[in-house]
Amino acid sequence: MNVDNGRLDHLRAGQGVVENHVIDEFVAGRLSRRDFLRRGAVVGISVPVLGAVLSACGSSGSPAPAASTSGSAAPGAAGATIKAGIVVPTAAINPLTVADQGGLDMLAQTGEYLCLSNQHLMLQPVLAESWSANSAANVWTFKIRQNVKFHNGASLTADDVVYTYKLHTNPKKGSNALSAFGGVLAPSGVKKVDDFTVEFHLEAANGNFPYLTSSDNYNMIILPNGYDPAKWQGSFVGTGPFVLKSYTPKVGAAFTRNEQYWGTKALPAATEFTFYDSQTPGILALTGGTIDVLGQFAVSGGEQLLAAGAPYNIIRLKSSAHRELSMRCDQAPFTDPRVRQAIALTLDRPAIVQALFKGFADLGNDSPFAPVYPSTNTSVAQRTQNLAKAKSLLAAAGHPNGFTTHLTTEQLLEIPSYAQIVAQSAKSIGVTIGLTIESSSAYYGKATFGNSDWLDATMSLVDYGHRSVPNVFLGAPLETINAKTGTGSWNAAHFNNSQYDSLVAQYTATADLSTQRSLAGQIETLLLDQTPVIFGYFYNYLTATTKNTTGAYPTAIGHIFLNNATKS
Repeated sequence: MNVDNGRLDHLRAGQGVVENHVIDEFVAGRLSRRDFLRRGAVVGISVPVLGAVLSACGSSGSPAPAASTSGSAAPGAAGATIKAGIVVPTAAINPLTVADQGGLDMLAQTGEYLCLSNQHLMLQPVLAESWSANSAANVWTFKIRQNVKFHNGASLTADDVVYTYKLHTNPKKGSNALSAFGGVLAPSGVKKVDDFTVEFHLEAANGNFPYLTSSDNYNMIILPNGYDPAKWQGSFVGTGPFVLKSYTPKVGAAFTRNEQYWGTKALPAATEFTFYDSQTPGILALTGGTIDVLGQFAVSGGEQLLAAGAPYNIIRLKSSAHRELSMRCDQAPFTDPRVRQAIALTLDRPAIVQALFKGFADLGNDSPFAPVYPSTNTSVAQRTQNLAKAKSLLAAAGHPNGFTTHLTTEQLLEIPSYAQIVAQSAKSIGVTIGLTIESSSAYYGKATFGNSDWLDATMSLVDYGHRSVPNVFLGAPLETINAKTGTGSWNAAHFNNSQYDSLVAQYTATADLSTQRSLAGQIETLLLDQTPVIFGYFYNYLTATTKNTTGAYPTAIGHIFLNNATKS
């Protein structure tokens, strides 16, 4: 690396301790260019400074990677009505309680976040212009964008951000975002500094905290100060490039361009969304020309969209999206980790990835650390199918002839097929698994313990959307359940392991990538030993558009942004 030290020293002078550590790691060769850009954006190094550091180190000065799309046709004309199909929201569109893909997609049509986690897992400023951390990474300061107005005409200030974050971090309000904020941020830690500055004083150091303020934490659209989120479905009030025209539950929604938008005005004059209970009618709508964009489809059932020469643009995103097969660690026979390991060892993961995804997925190794994450420790050996070992473990656990149990899951994309594969695989070691496949709304219930088949079933198989860092996956479904702090709020396995909790706390606290990788290896090893949850695969997120539609921008968590979409 040919470093211009004089120029680099000048750039360093404007950065803090945490930011300079990231620069040091890059200069020393311990961070790749991509990892430097990602970590730099997380700790608040601006895009111009990131580019200048690259240039000073003899690398390309452009920090923006190429878009991850295919079928890029010439841009069409602005002013079109873009018609999209997405999965039906499972409940009312309430920023506090949305917990599903259709719901989060609706939130983001008019609402905006402090920052966006883009297709490359990099953070981009939106309603926050910049952010920075103290040296301990337990106080983060965000500068709020000025001259922004809500759709009701009110001006955005720090008061709106403080209100929104106090609302979502209050355990008494029942926010779905507590899955991310539990043990991280309490209402008392949200502080207004001035009209356009907010500080977050965390309960513990967190090197990835800005991701929790991004579109990854999808409930966190900024609301007007004092606004009742239960009324949101009637107004869709936000700061975004579209405003609500109409919303019909279970049917669809329509939006028009926000002519007073603070940023670049949307290219479409309007957008229309149709909700589908399953992907088949959505695919038929796309192939029949009824819609221009299909927000997501699975390989299974969507083969015609992927066929060679098919007249569609396919956007393929590597992701951490996955399914979690939980086994109740507090209910026999799954109280014994050997039984849980045995079930995991029956799965032929490469065959599953090929059968369900035709290769459009990565193997899972029974931890949340997806291959897409820079912090994943790839030195931990991949678990493979081993029926002899599985039978031996079952016998040692007192079940030489197997046992009978039940798996409850939801009717969504490839999940029922995966559930059938799990049941068939278990038969090879004498385990009989009965299946119940419910609608998503019935399966989630109230999404609280005692009121949810997802969280209460002996075995449950649930969908998890993509996150750009593993923090939520490490916390909500695996940390010890604690109603007071909000940790373990999605712990369907009822897993309780103090060593795990300690390792996750250490991982979360560090902003250093090499330390993260070291701790990740320990966590991965522990979870392979305990196996409360089977992570079988991490699938690619697939979106399709007609050939004459360009500019649709999905994110792997499930958003579909249409503000730059055009039709020719």
